[in-house]
Amino acid sequence: MSIAPTKPDESTGPQLPAAPALGRRSPLRWALLGVGLLLALALPWFIYPPVALDIAAWALFAIALDILLGYTGLLSFGHAAFWGGSAYVTGLVALNAGVPFPLAVLAGALFAMLIAVPIGYLSVRRSGIYFAMVTLAFAQMLYFVANQWRSVTGGENGLQSIPRSFFGAELVETESFYFYYVALPIVLAGMWVAWRIVHSPFGRVLVAIRDNPARVRALGYDVEKYKVMAFVMSAGLAGVAGGIFAVSHGFASLQELYWTTSGKVVLITVLGGIGTLWGGVVGAALVVLLEDWLASSGFEGLGIVTGTVFVVVVLAFRKGIWGTLRAVAGGRFSRRS
Repeated sequence: MSIAPTKPDESTGPQLPAAPALGRRSPLRWALLGVGLLLALALPWFIYPPVALDIAAWALFAIALDILLGYTGLLSFGHAAFWGGSAYVTGLVALNAGVPFPLAVLAGALFAMLIAVPIGYLSVRRSGIYFAMVTLAFAQMLYFVANQWRSVTGGENGLQSIPRSFFGAELVETESFYFYYVALPIVLAGMWVAWRIVHSPFGRVLVAIRDNPARVRALGYDVEKYKVMAFVMSAGLAGVAGGIFAVSHGFASLQELYWTTSGKVVLITVLGGIGTLWGGVVGAALVVLLEDWLASSGFEGLGIVTGTVFVVVVLAFRKGIWGTLRAVAGGRFSRRS
């Protein structure tokens, strides 16, 4: 079933391109969803639970970025501001207020959305590399503030011993296995929100803006307003991921705000395939597992290996891993039909 957004004038003038069906009744989509849920539930049985939760958090982070990069056509190189900013606020709320960690994560996400409003408003007036550089500049400003405001953020030491309080129960570090299943529903809820965003009339407008902003503006839509809204929603989901990551590790550091964090999530999104959502999950699993394996084996050339993997994937899978697999499967299905 396809739902069209309300247009300024349905009877005259050009209209937005028809949206593909949402595929709610597609057996293949339900099968993929079921397999994904089973893998998510089984993951901590096969790998170290904190690593499994890292995959889930980075997957949500990549999906949040994909709303901008894949569906709106905006490459943000400053999303570390929302991931790291939420990590710090989540830690501060959990330490000082003693609330359950889901409420602390919510506070961090709200902070990410709050700072995303002025950043997005000033950034969306640019496009391409200029948009990326403006977002990077704002993220580095937040990094500088966190580094200098030592009385609150801890400076280079960061925030330590962030609690895992869950409505009266304290999930200590030795209970990482159980914490994974407590935090997983929050991550899955964030992924569902992202799916609803891109498969809604609002998401259709974002795709149209990505493909032809001049035409969308001619239809009477406020392109900058839609970009800011997408920017804020993306920041909120990135904030949820950053808060979960901070609570999982029990600390928030300056590394979460550094520009390399923004680069890593862009790498994950491109590897998996932009404009797919599922690509963020695939890319996160690949990068996090690769980093964990190299770190446990004592290999120090992490950047060389990840860079090589990135080059190979870009050359062999032009649409990313999941994007290429989806295109191949879609082509075979069309030929059979």
